[in-house]
Amino acid sequence: MELAWLFPGQGSQTAGYLHRLPDHEQVRRTLAQSAQVLGSDPLELDRPEALRSTVAVQLGLLIAGVAQARVLEAEGLRPDVVAGLSVGAFGAAVASGCLDFADALRLVRLRAQGMEREFPRGWGMLSVSGLRETALQALLDGIHAERPQTALYLANLNSASQFVVAGDDSSLHRLQQAARRAGARQVERLDVAVPSHCERLEPVSRELAQALQGLRLREPDVAYMANTTARLLRGAADIARDLAEGVMRPVRWHDSNRGLLERGVRCLVEMPPGQALTRMVANLNCQVVALAAQSMQPDSLVLRIRRACSGGSATPANR
Repeated sequence: MELAWLFPGQGSQTAGYLHRLPDHEQVRRTLAQSAQVLGSDPLELDRPEALRSTVAVQLGLLIAGVAQARVLEAEGLRPDVVAGLSVGAFGAAVASGCLDFADALRLVRLRAQGMEREFPRGWGMLSVSGLRETALQALLDGIHAERPQTALYLANLNSASQFVVAGDDSSLHRLQQAARRAGARQVERLDVAVPSHCERLEPVSRELAQALQGLRLREPDVAYMANTTARLLRGAADIARDLAEGVMRPVRWHDSNRGLLERGVRCLVEMPPGQALTRMVANLNCQVVALAAQSMQPDSLVLRIRRACSGGSATPANR
């Protein structure tokens, strides 16, 4: 197993990112298909005002990831395994061959609408870097002990010292101050308006599970790394369960990265619009090529991938 596609999650979006996709037939095809399913121009999803909407952001990320993956596939490149962080899991499921893109668009719209409905305001997510998991958990436990009504949830385990916590605005503010006092290297609110990956999103998870039951999924022809368990999945039913439960369970991305490398992946390509997943791989200090598609011209990207897969450029992770 050598080649992996990585699909980023919410927080990686920037204004105009869909407009910066490669000028390629597969991008145009993906945008046209999206317009037909959604009934609107997908290029409106990356406008600054649209990025305030969870629905617009999650749909745009799906479209960008699938478009780039199709460009690479048109160049004869197919991954051995796919993984997606949070909503990126839906792009990964499409790339695995399990989920139709049109169905993925409808599912992501349902997911994002449900999240906005459950939490219209006053919630979000906080990134904390530079503390170990035990130290961060101690801060969460301390805040809960002081204020039992506090809503804070460890949502993303991105590396050994980089985590994301979901919660209400007041609780996140308290954690922000406590983490800085505890010596965290970086503490910042993410551009996410809902508390993803916590038990409060169980109603959305149930809706997704019901919607997935009504779809005709295919057995994947590419292995899929699960968000919820950090295990490789090769069955459609297992992937459907991960897509539904992922919205309400922590993302074990650090374990997923280590699992990919342990299984022989030596080249990882991050789909647009992010570079954060590439940096996380680089921080593992391993002999692997990690490439962010958005930072490279298509021809150069394809050449780098082919060189990596030929065994001639296994260098420390780079962008």
